[in-house]
Amino acid sequence: MGWRLVLAGLTQERSGLKAVLPLRPQITGAASRSEAGGGEAALRGAVVFVAKEFGFRNNGFSVYTNRNRTGEITAAVGGGGALCRHGPLGKCVHCVPLEPFDEDYLNHLEPPVKHMSFHAYIRKLTGGADKGKFVALENISCKIKSGCEGHPPWPEGICTKCQPSAITLNRQKYRHVDNIMFENHTIADRFLDFWRKTGNQHLGYLYGRYTEHKDIPLGIRAEVAAIYEPPQIGTQNSLEILEDPKAEVVDEIAAKLGLRKVGWIFTDLVSEDTRKGTVRYSRNKDTYYLSAEECITAGNFQNQQPNICRLSPDGHFGSKFVTVVATGGPDNQVHFEGYQVSNQCMALVRDECLLPCRDAPELGYAKESSSEQYVPDVFYKDIDKFGNEITQLARPLPVEYLIIDITTTFPKDPVYTFSISQNPFPIENRDVLGETQDFHSLATYLSQNTSSIFLDIISDFHLLLFLVTNEVMPLRDSISLLLEAVRTKNEELAQTWKKSEQWATIEQLCSTVGVQISGLQEYGAMGGSTHAVSAAMWDCKHCTFMNHPGTDHCEMCNLPRT
Repeated sequence: MGWRLVLAGLTQERSGLKAVLPLRPQITGAASRSEAGGGEAALRGAVVFVAKEFGFRNNGFSVYTNRNRTGEITAAVGGGGALCRHGPLGKCVHCVPLEPFDEDYLNHLEPPVKHMSFHAYIRKLTGGADKGKFVALENISCKIKSGCEGHPPWPEGICTKCQPSAITLNRQKYRHVDNIMFENHTIADRFLDFWRKTGNQHLGYLYGRYTEHKDIPLGIRAEVAAIYEPPQIGTQNSLEILEDPKAEVVDEIAAKLGLRKVGWIFTDLVSEDTRKGTVRYSRNKDTYYLSAEECITAGNFQNQQPNICRLSPDGHFGSKFVTVVATGGPDNQVHFEGYQVSNQCMALVRDECLLPCRDAPELGYAKESSSEQYVPDVFYKDIDKFGNEITQLARPLPVEYLIIDITTTFPKDPVYTFSISQNPFPIENRDVLGETQDFHSLATYLSQNTSSIFLDIISDFHLLLFLVTNEVMPLRDSISLLLEAVRTKNEELAQTWKKSEQWATIEQLCSTVGVQISGLQEYGAMGGSTHAVSAAMWDCKHCTFMNHPGTDHCEMCNLPRT
């Protein structure tokens, strides 16, 4: 069974949409709740040598800019300035390095950082005199513990030993990923082309790598290098993810390219003015940022991609899998908003305790216990009309308690893991647009890309997937050398693979589709002219079998040549 995701809030004013939307909205990189650039903002103006606790006007934390490998935030040159009364080798309370989890420092960045990084959180737990000797990050469980023999099994009996504890939802103080960055605009632009041409929503998996995010102490950044689009059924207000038989192969090829699945992305776009190229601003503080069904889907993905952690008895804790939504921003342009769901939400989704509300996308609903399943009580804290803090039962539940927002950005200087072409190879699973991956499209791609550097031609994520997963000539067992060449950007390795029999066979298959490929005039695998060989052999019009010259009947189907 595939997953079905209904995008709430997209049911109004649909009649004005055309079948093809020739829109090219401006892509805005930073999210509205962005925290990126906090470290750069600390460098503005003159260096200040004051501290807040002494009652000075300026913010003394702006001098803390450098961070060493332990995550400590060291003072800039000059230390505490006028407040210090020691030599250059001394330390005092005004210039001692701050810890990476220091809340005052994070709150005084511009803009403030609401969530410390996960590694800073671990540093906080493992600090102190005991160095975290007794720290254990326990994964939340909503299921009855097995092995209790003092009473009959549920629903006939339950005790305090096997009963799971009640859950009170709190804002998670840390996050596993602090920034999401697309390597270049082309990655996102090609993904949005599907919506521009059809008006239907679309979904894809983000493949990239995790790197250091220097703007936040001990931060982690998810860098996106490619988007894989799985089989799906998209409409103007819903998405259904179908079973993907190639999922395992895609992960394997990505791993050989030095990439991994870091998240998923989907569109929630409604055209507002086709002449101006604007989209509707529908996700905001007055509606919702993620619907309950989207939170459940994100929680399911995060449970499939656990984060390895040595401090957890289970060996894993949380997840670094991210969610990106392409939706309208306050300026009615396309914005990319990044999120994760909390560890509490992951536990509720894993143990099937959380449901969406049919008529309110911003609300979830904690299931009630039944004879088949015991569900612990779920609470959240709220403020009543008198200003008092009260505890509410999560039936229903505002999903804001489950969401962690993450800054989504694009770099000033684009990075290209894969080459960019004016005539790129078609993206997989876009048959509804008439864009198919076959040897005719491969031959067309090769004929339009006449670069003398073979690595630039072959370095395309979607092309590499086609070479591995096509049914005619799959190269899963013989493409490792080419993938290594693409990963290391080694033209010599790519040329070595080009001389293999596998590429010669690919060239022969491309020559049978009737597309004149100038690039195939070069020498192939055996050192001879591939054009001369293809001119001598002929393909059967009935079964497409390649026959040797000098024969009038097909060697496979025995039908005449003409």
